[in-house]
Parts: sequence; C-alpha cells; structure tokens
Amino acid sequence: SLLPRQVSGGEDEIQQLQKALLDYLDENTETDASLVFSRKFYIAQWFRDTTMETEKAIKSQKDEDSSEGTHHVKDVETTGQIMHRAESRKKFLRSIIKTAPSQFSTLKMNSDTVDYEDACLIVRYLASMRPFAQSFDIYLTQ
Repeated sequence: SLLPRQVSGGEDEIQQLQKALLDYLDENTETDASLVFSRKFYIAQWFRDTTMETEKAIKSQKDEDSSEGTHHVKDVETTGQIMHRAESRKKFLRSIIKTAPSQFSTLKMNSDTVDYEDACLIVRYLASMRPFAQSFDIYLTQ
C-alpha cells in the first residue's frame, strides 16, 4: 500500500511525524525566520504528495479491477479506505494552514517535543518515503 499503516488513535505514523516536525519548526521560528518558509513548504509538499499518492493508488486499483474483474467489491472498499485516509490527512494539513504558527502549540503531540537531531531524522525518514527516493536504486541501475 502506498499509504502508511494506521497506528493507535486513528492517526497514521506519517501524520504523527509531520506533527512533530511542524511543532519543532514552530518552536524555533523566533530564532530562525527561514523556518516559517520551511514550514509552509512542507505543508504544501505533503498536501501535494497526498493527492498524488491517492491518484496513483486509485489508478492501480482500477487497473487491477479491469484486468481481474473478480475482486470488485474488495477493490471498492480499498479505494474507499484510501480516500478516507487521504481526506483525513488533507483535513489535518488544512487545519495547520489555517492555524497561525504561534497557535500551533495547541495541536502539539502528547509526547515530549523533538530536538534538532530528532527533527533531522524525521526529515530524512519522510524524504525516504517519497517516490523519487524509493526509486533511486532504479535510476542508478539504469
């Protein structure tokens, strides 16, 4: 599946990491103004990624459905789940866009805030989930 697995609490792990990273950026915007732009960039990129992943997943569902034709009901349920996950992610990102950075603290994770090293790890992990990073070995081979 292109969309990450669900974790307890109804949020997927990617969304939890996104919250942690945005929280870190928000806490440090006073010392580094460029983090405001980084925060906006990440939100826009994640929104775009969600749209692209959803379109790709639904297209693959349709391709499987037209080739097999026997698992139609299962595919419809799976497509519904994909759409539901995508909408919950977009809803989260929209709420972040509407929230001023200074008010973002109300949306913090329940756990402790992350430090610089943790933020770097989160960025690397989220970047590794992107399609280009996942297909990098293919590009090198070719």
